[in-house]
Order: sequence, then C-alpha cells, then structure tokens
Amino acid sequence: MTDALPHIAILGAGSMGGAILQGLVASGLAPRVTVTNRTREKAQALAELGGVTSIALEEAQGGNMDAAAAADVVLIGVKPAMVPDLLREIAPALRPGAIVVSLAAGVTIATFEAILPAGTPVLRSMPNTPAVVGKAVTGLAPGTAVTPAQTAVVRRLFETCGAVIEVPESQIDPLSTISGSGPAYVFLLIEELTKAAVGKGFSEADARLMAEQTFIGAAALLAASGEDPAELRRRVTSPKGTTERAIAVLQAARLDVVFESATDAALARARELAAGA
Repeated sequence: MTDALPHIAILGAGSMGGAILQGLVASGLAPRVTVTNRTREKAQALAELGGVTSIALEEAQGGNMDAAAAADVVLIGVKPAMVPDLLREIAPALRPGAIVVSLAAGVTIATFEAILPAGTPVLRSMPNTPAVVGKAVTGLAPGTAVTPAQTAVVRRLFETCGAVIEVPESQIDPLSTISGSGPAYVFLLIEELTKAAVGKGFSEADARLMAEQTFIGAAALLAASGEDPAELRRRVTSPKGTTERAIAVLQAARLDVVFESATDAALARARELAAGA
C-alpha cells in the first residue's frame, strides 16, 4: 500500500484548489487536509468531505496562519494578485522544511522565494480542471531550494488527480497554453459539433449526446489503444469515403495554424499577466 501523504493545507480552495482537494480525498492517500475559504458557505460545503478541516476566514481571521502552521505541504490557491500578501501573512507560521506549492498562474518562484523565509522549498504547479475527476495534467517546476525527495512528495500529491509532467519554470507558461487552457478548446469543439448536429435536424439532447459521447469515446479509445492519434484518424478515414471528405475541409481550414495562433495568443497573455498587465 502506498504511504499516506503528509498533512496538506490548501489556502484558497476555490475552483482549482477545490478540484485538487476532491482528487486528494478520493485517493484515500491524504488523511489530513486543511482548507481555507473566505466565506462560511464555501467552507461548510468542503467540511463534509472526509478527513478535511475547513476554515472560513470570515469567522477565523487567522485561519490561513493556523492552516499553514499545521501543514507539511502548503498549496497557495488564491488569486495571483493576492499571493504576495498571503505569503507575508503565513511566512512566520511555516514549519521548518514545509513545502510551499503555487497554484497561481503568472506568479514566479522568485516572488515566492523573495517573501518566504530563506531556504523554503517552493514549487510552481499548473494543473487543469479535470483534476476533479482524477484526469488532470499538472506541470510541476521546482524552485532553487527543493530536494528530489520533496519534489517526489508533491508529485505524488498531484498524481492523486491525474498525470504529472516535471518541467523547468520557463516551460510552465507554454504548458498552460496546452493542458491548462486545453479543456476549454475541447469544450468549444464539442459545442460547435453539437450546433452542427442541431443544424442537421437533431434535437438538442440527441445532438449533445452524439457530440459529447463521440469525444469521450474517442479519448477512451486513444487511451486504451496506445496508438498515435494520427494512426487512429487514418483508420476511421476510409479512402474516398465521407470522413475523408470532411477531414479535407478541416485541413483546408488550416487547423494547424489556428491552434498555433491560439496557443501563441494564450502564451502572450500569460506573459502579460506575469508582468502585471
């Protein structure tokens, strides 16, 4: 049996922090997790999860410090603009050797290391929202004071929610344009395929079922087969058949250029955010 993870705190268990919390709880590997949220309502919803201590900051103003002081791994899940103030708040309370993990887009490891006590191990992460169903892709970049053993602990934490890719910090923003924003690209494609089905006379319910289950089934086939997606596409595309005609239209639309341009735009925005724009 895999060893349990150490005590974890998630400061700001919003959409992403909450998704990671769900994965941790479902894994059974995190017997002690403390989370903070601003409101009583959000805190109460998370308090029902097994092994979770949920703190409402409107009721306990020192909740972030208390949570950080009790934890071996502290995840920072607040909005990027709120990160520096939160780090200054918890810095005096951190245990020696406690690992701090950023979930905040655009906030550099250097920012964390400049505010936290010297030698604090800091890692920057970039998970995506499928964490809530255990299917995330998380990019993980270690800071200057992190040991391989500490990276391994944080990797195990995120593996409760899906796959983990270790990258240098310089690759975190490019990774965010693929896996971070990627679910939105897939949902957009499903939206448009659903509209096409409705336009061909199907009800909204049937159109959604066809589009959604086709994506879900195709992804499951890809995962189960281990084949290259291009090979699976070729198998569906019979010579001179209907799929070949449709693929020709999609290729003529230069989807390669569209996706390159879209991810370039996302990367430019990530760099603007990092610069405070």
